[in-house]
Amino acid sequence: MHVYDLIVHSLTYFQRDKQDRRRLICAVATEPLPKQVEESKMDAPKEIFLKDYKLPDYYFDSVDLTFLLGDEKTIVSSKITVLPRVEGSSSPLVLDGADLKLLSVKVNGEELKNGDYHLESRHLTILSPPSGKFTLEIVTEIYPQKNTSLEGLYKSSGNFCTQCEAEGFRKITYYQDRPDIMAKYTVRIEADKSLYPVLLSNGNLLEQGDLEGGKHYVLWEDPFKKPCYLFALVAGQLESRDDMFVTRSGRNVSLRIWTPAQDVPKTAHAMYSLKAAMKWDEDVFGLEYDLDLFNIVAVPDFNMGAMENKSLNIFNSKLVLASPETASDADYAAILRVIGHEYFHNWTGNRLA
Repeated sequence: MHVYDLIVHSLTYFQRDKQDRRRLICAVATEPLPKQVEESKMDAPKEIFLKDYKLPDYYFDSVDLTFLLGDEKTIVSSKITVLPRVEGSSSPLVLDGADLKLLSVKVNGEELKNGDYHLESRHLTILSPPSGKFTLEIVTEIYPQKNTSLEGLYKSSGNFCTQCEAEGFRKITYYQDRPDIMAKYTVRIEADKSLYPVLLSNGNLLEQGDLEGGKHYVLWEDPFKKPCYLFALVAGQLESRDDMFVTRSGRNVSLRIWTPAQDVPKTAHAMYSLKAAMKWDEDVFGLEYDLDLFNIVAVPDFNMGAMENKSLNIFNSKLVLASPETASDADYAAILRVIGHEYFHNWTGNRLA
């Protein structure tokens, strides 16, 4: 098949069911969780019908997250701007959460007492929120290195990684973990620079620098509202293949594919596939990429086949890496198709969720 025909054929079928790409399961740390965060037993599956849908009582406008990554524990601080759906309403605000250790809760800068909220194994309820717009600050402690659920933030092979679709974000912090809660995110990550030289999240990189004690930080901003299942964070020992894509309007977009160092030479076809997908989306649908940077991470122990997190797609290595010595034509075609599929979600799924 001619190369151009292969591109068109593969990219046209980007809507194939994700189950074809999500059969790869990784092995992560199997140490038991400490008692205070023992994983809850799985709830029995429940049928959910559209007729039962109810609008949320509160919307989130912006979310500022700070991660202090550590070997033994990670501290997550969130600052959320909350808006009641009905002005003047002060109904309880129910947040989802699982396997979290709550450290503090503040509303408009004032720390809540035990009687101001109700904490259960799967929910944190703010009993009497302010009747108008307010700020909610929550600090939690989590244990990624002991997270065997393959959801939320977990650590494997020395790297931190996230998987938040469908309900993994509730294992990072207390939140309305549902796709109709759309918010703008800023994310600050702090970690040991020697252990975790690469710190990635969604959006554009605003700041980076060194801190005391051999640590460093980054600050990411995603200017477009998204549901929390598209949140992503990756930290670890990774290197990148870098390239550039010039959009139809003349903007330069930096492209980076991150892998363990030994795998970088196997990412040439993946980069070619990404650029082909970006051009195809422009030529066919007039959809130009909307940020300054697009990152792909490929690691051998990502728990899903691939995930379309906004501007930070995460893949299992098998769906990104290829070399003429070991890959078949079918492998090359699969990489072209899957990278195109995940990239196309930037508009058909992410921006238009």
